[in-house]
Amino acid sequence: MRALKIVAEGLTASFRYPHFMMGVQPTFEMPPPATLYGHVASALGEWFDPQGVRFAVRFEFRRRQADIETTYLLTPATGKLPGEKTVPKVLEGNPNPFHREILFFPRLTLYLNRPEWAEAFLHPRYAVCLGRSQDLFNYRRVEVIELQPAEHVVLEHTLLPYAYAAYTAAGQAVLMPRFLDYQNKRYPIFERYVVLHRRLHTRNLIRYEGQPMLDPWWADPTEPVGEGDYLGVVWLKWV
Repeated sequence: MRALKIVAEGLTASFRYPHFMMGVQPTFEMPPPATLYGHVASALGEWFDPQGVRFAVRFEFRRRQADIETTYLLTPATGKLPGEKTVPKVLEGNPNPFHREILFFPRLTLYLNRPEWAEAFLHPRYAVCLGRSQDLFNYRRVEVIELQPAEHVVLEHTLLPYAYAAYTAAGQAVLMPRFLDYQNKRYPIFERYVVLHRRLHTRNLIRYEGQPMLDPWWADPTEPVGEGDYLGVVWLKWV
């Protein structure tokens, strides 16, 4: 199976939990699918139809720390300058400090089932960032690879469908924004996933009688992990 593989690195990243508004803004430890959609659209230079587009992701970082950010809420008012008509002006608002969690030295590996998009990532239309505009990234590798079917693979630092929670206790269940409906005032659509950081071999998945079969495994032959095993690619969808 031909797939586009993109490797990007940056200094910082922060993926805010959408339901925290005041005082503290914790971060997901994995970019939400909605964030990845915006990242791909930025490289292409336009919104794209997500129907039929599949993606897989690995994401690592070295350290998770909190920093203090301050926002200022400015209130409009009217004033009058000497010899002038009444003109609008802006008054300085009150500072609103809060703690934001930041992931330092992030590394993103993104797979897409669109190998024909390679040129867009070699020459991205807009500045390369992941989420916030200040979280700039550099593309380290952009290549088309041949994924290989495999009986077993190794999974780590990846985002998995929530169905995997029935097969392993590894990972953390999270609710993430899957897609923003830009035709409907950016209405968010949420979905449950499993964030997996520690290494998991698919030989160790729990099996019960009557469980539905998981999707076939795809191995990345450019990512060997020893003993004949390779890192696996688990496809996800935006719609």
